[in-house]
Amino acid sequence: MRRNNASRSGTTRTTIAEGSGPGTIRSRHISNPRSAVTTVPAIPARGIRMPRDQRRAQLLGAAREVFVAQGYHAAAMDDIADRAGVSKPVLYQHFPGKLELYIALLDASKNELLEILHRAMASTDDNKQRVIATVNAYFEFVDNDNGGYRLLFESDLPNEPAVRERLDRLTELCSQEVSQIIADDTGLPPQESNLLAVGLVGIAQVTARYWLSSGAGIPRAAAAELVAALGWRGIRGFPKRDG
Repeated sequence: MRRNNASRSGTTRTTIAEGSGPGTIRSRHISNPRSAVTTVPAIPARGIRMPRDQRRAQLLGAAREVFVAQGYHAAAMDDIADRAGVSKPVLYQHFPGKLELYIALLDASKNELLEILHRAMASTDDNKQRVIATVNAYFEFVDNDNGGYRLLFESDLPNEPAVRERLDRLTELCSQEVSQIIADDTGLPPQESNLLAVGLVGIAQVTARYWLSSGAGIPRAAAAELVAALGWRGIRGFPKRDG
């Protein structure tokens, strides 16, 4: 795998070349002007002291790049420390081990997706538009240069209990939001509404990842609306039940 990174003294932008292995995604240059909370800070020269919170954020950004590129099992703390421009003792001051660092990244990525989803759901009171906004939230999340979506949706550590717990909880939280839309429009009971919500969330996640990797040439908003139309027509196919 080949990675092209900017100079350590400037802003980092990563291109991951197409290849094989758990940490590989198709090469795709994405123009993404938004400033995400997970943006990788510029790497300072070794020996420069930083406030603890700033250093932690910088270490997480470097670790994300390494985990996305190599996967959990192939990544080494040496690689992460080198990418961050720090010594291993500095890295271990913030994270006691590789698993703890990985879980911290999972939590950060999970919170980022939930924030995007909450914002999408709050953008309108129209249920059809909320379904579109929900699907678009997943497309927005994967359409990010940092590739962090791979930690949540393509983890090579799914059987680790702490990881599985977080991934299952993420699905639960996302489906709860969508479940209320379905219940409002169909009158279905909570269990049935939630099952359909999990299905819609799964469709949004899988199609967003396929859209990103395939380079199909469909603009993001158009792709999300197309997928949302499929979901909405399915939801509207359930007749409203009388109380």
